[in-house]
Amino acid sequence: MRALKRFIQSLAQTKEENRHSMVGPAHLWKMKRDFQIHFLKKENLKPEHYLLDIGCGTLRGGIPLIAYLQNGHYFGVEVREDALDEGRKELNEAGLEEKKPTLLVSSDISKLSIEQKFDYIWAFSVLLHMSDEILNDTLAFVSDHLSNTGAFYANVYIGEWKEGNWLEFPVVARTFEFYSNACTKNYLAMSDLGYLKDYGHISNVKSQDNQRMLKITKN
Repeated sequence: MRALKRFIQSLAQTKEENRHSMVGPAHLWKMKRDFQIHFLKKENLKPEHYLLDIGCGTLRGGIPLIAYLQNGHYFGVEVREDALDEGRKELNEAGLEEKKPTLLVSSDISKLSIEQKFDYIWAFSVLLHMSDEILNDTLAFVSDHLSNTGAFYANVYIGEWKEGNWLEFPVVARTFEFYSNACTKNYLAMSDLGYLKDYGHISNVKSQDNQRMLKITKN
């Protein structure tokens, strides 16, 4: 009986690893899920707040956020329909459809229309995969949809190095000055909160744990 239980657990883990490999290292999905909600709670996210998750993907981070927030208070936007399809399966399997999250596919955030101001906007491992043009469109969207007292949080690579690719996306490193200027252009102010590892993101991959967390607010 015990061996059967272990076998069933291993099958479930394999399914989750396969699903969430669409948004990052398969073996780190659980750590990255836990990190996201723990970080946002430390930043005083409350159930009554409205949250927009940019690049919500397979709902690796979205599931505990949907469970925590009040009904209808989670909004997720994803560029890849196949990834969000997996997210919808995850939502169903978690029994959270009654929480009524809004899940949207959009290939161009500059054309996305949401009639809601958000207390929190979240982009985990997303800005570092954006071209400069898409980054600017995203910051313009944030400026339009962030409440006056709200905050946008995003992790980024800081520095100058040879850029690469992950799946169909670029991997981009920028300077603090670049992000600060891009924020100023969109009537936003930026501050650096430090390394991800200081907030419990321990992947044992230096380039990931040493990413910086930015906090962006209305200027």
